[in-house]
Amino acid sequence: MTVTFDVWHKFGRIKKNQRSDLRQVSGGPTSVNAFMPYRKEQFVNGEIYHIIVKGIDENVIFKDIDDHYRGIFSIYEFNNAKQVEIRERRKTRARLKKQIKKVAKEFQKIKAQIDTGPTSVDSRDKLVEVLAFCLMPNHLHLLIRQIKDGGIIKFMVKLGTGYGGYFNRKYARQGHVFLRQFTAVHIKTDEQLKIVFVYIHTNPISLIEPKWKEIGIKNPEKVIKFLEDYKWSSYQDYIGKKNFPSVTDRNFILKIMGGEEGCREFVESWIRYKGEIKEFPKLALE
Repeated sequence: MTVTFDVWHKFGRIKKNQRSDLRQVSGGPTSVNAFMPYRKEQFVNGEIYHIIVKGIDENVIFKDIDDHYRGIFSIYEFNNAKQVEIRERRKTRARLKKQIKKVAKEFQKIKAQIDTGPTSVDSRDKLVEVLAFCLMPNHLHLLIRQIKDGGIIKFMVKLGTGYGGYFNRKYARQGHVFLRQFTAVHIKTDEQLKIVFVYIHTNPISLIEPKWKEIGIKNPEKVIKFLEDYKWSSYQDYIGKKNFPSVTDRNFILKIMGGEEGCREFVESWIRYKGEIKEFPKLALE
């Protein structure tokens, strides 16, 4: 069942012990656009949820390549129970890049460290396992498993506040970046998990075939190639194309799907033979 949450509180209502965390990720109270989710029921540790986060008024929230990189960087960095200081993380990356230029012998090793994640060593105290993601121009899909009490709520607060603050500073705007509500769907079976995996990673089809949900896919082979080349999701990492491997925990789904080839075959079979979106809503994906 889809559960929708009211996620915004005015800054004046945020508790004092939360304000330091918000400053760490948003640059201070003037740029706060925080997710403040609440619910009567709690997310359950060990359970998997499909989260959909939309831009307010369907506004584009990933406008250029830098926004996309920042979005993925935010998914990684804010999945952390510790306070996150973006400036310090940037300094770490800058130091590593300088080492690349100075030490030719270590080029491949250090470059690999940078390419596989925002930092060379993963020192995060993770709140959730990010199993899959997909950035679209005006919304974001996440498939996550909670691993700490309150982990999903805390992660969404940090992600919403951090990226929202960045977006407003960059585009000299004020107000909310994300819709007042985000949707969470509890994944209850392996079959549902497989369908949601396909649903998330086939979302970008609408960028090249806008009406595919109504009339089906006109050019399956073109769509398959497009998804394989689409950089702003976890699909490439699932089919063996190293993209943002440190962002996701893939072992569980790879086992369910039958490895990298299983992931590819399942998605491609949906595109070629079951590409109509009509069956997806039966599983209450949105």
